[in-house]
Amino acid sequence: MQLNTMKDILLYLQNMKLSDGIQEPMCKELLKEVNRITLNADYISEDAESSSLCKPKSHIFFLKTHKTASSTIMNILFRFGETRNLTFAFPSNNMAQFYYPGYFAASQVEGFSEENYKTFHIMCHHMRFQLTEVEKVMPNDTFYFTILRNPVSLMESSFSYYKGTQSFSRAKSLEDFMNNTSKFYKFSNNYAKNCMTFDLGYDHNGQESTEHFKLIQQAVKTTFDLVLITEYFDESLVLLKNALCWTFDDVLSFPLNSRSNNTKMSLSPETQDKIKSWNQLDWQLYVYFNRSFWDQVHKFGKERMKHEVTELRRRRAEMSETCLLGEVGPEDIRDKSLRPFQYGMAKIIGYNLKSGLGVAEQLLCRRLVTPELQYSDLLRVKQQQRTKKTPKK
Repeated sequence: MQLNTMKDILLYLQNMKLSDGIQEPMCKELLKEVNRITLNADYISEDAESSSLCKPKSHIFFLKTHKTASSTIMNILFRFGETRNLTFAFPSNNMAQFYYPGYFAASQVEGFSEENYKTFHIMCHHMRFQLTEVEKVMPNDTFYFTILRNPVSLMESSFSYYKGTQSFSRAKSLEDFMNNTSKFYKFSNNYAKNCMTFDLGYDHNGQESTEHFKLIQQAVKTTFDLVLITEYFDESLVLLKNALCWTFDDVLSFPLNSRSNNTKMSLSPETQDKIKSWNQLDWQLYVYFNRSFWDQVHKFGKERMKHEVTELRRRRAEMSETCLLGEVGPEDIRDKSLRPFQYGMAKIIGYNLKSGLGVAEQLLCRRLVTPELQYSDLLRVKQQQRTKKTPKK
């Protein structure tokens, strides 16, 4: 077997599927190749980092995973791109996502062609990841990152938000679903099992073994420059700011697409253990990258991290005081254009802005609380108008 790059291994895994049953000798050979490629990539990366000056990055790919606070990250990328007139890779046909749950293909990008490939700055809409297709769209120096969440809280959130989907609709509660998965679960429902593994492009019904866990972990590690952790969101933003050479203002944010507390369920320890077992592929990913995350924090410096998190929170509180009257339920949002999309049993909260703001403050405050669907539509129109004004060469 000749696999010279991590791309080869990713393509092999995504085409063959883990559920097809990779034999143990093949698994060991794949792991050996992964380790060789990873060590070489780490060496090159460290050498390049030490010899380059820190310049703000503008070629960015964010794999937006479901129910992980990714809408807040998306808002950060939207604001960064809008203020700098960067070009976004939008889903074609005015879609909100890249034909999910099918695999992403470059042809799904609005305006993509073989003539204008690699001219996009930012890609961040929902997709089922396929590296070889993303690389057709994004420049070679693109920064790749994603975000993972504890599968227990992720499953609780998914059950509430996607209650109307086939696997969840007949279950009385999440506990009922976990106690009767053979009765309720439909094999194709990615929202009900290993959702993050699915979004990353792998088989969410795949085999569960130490070797397969390692293969996915190493493939993800080599593909993505940074993996954020939802439970440590502010620390994640600091690492992201540092990796992109951005400023505090660039990563300033308010929580978006969040549920009201009265729709959140407390889970027994027994149910939590069942969720971890049921989502074992996601759980092993989360454990691995949670550990990796704190290794990066240690490298960044714990005291430095503590200081920067404090500063980030101070600025957020200051901006909140400037902009917001407070969080409110969807029915109490005064400006209906700022009302988040409501789905399932979840009650997605929003914000009311203070009156009497200056022009610049009004614009910034409004952008900070604009839900992703509305913001995406706004940016798409602006980009289309800008494209029409640009003469073809």
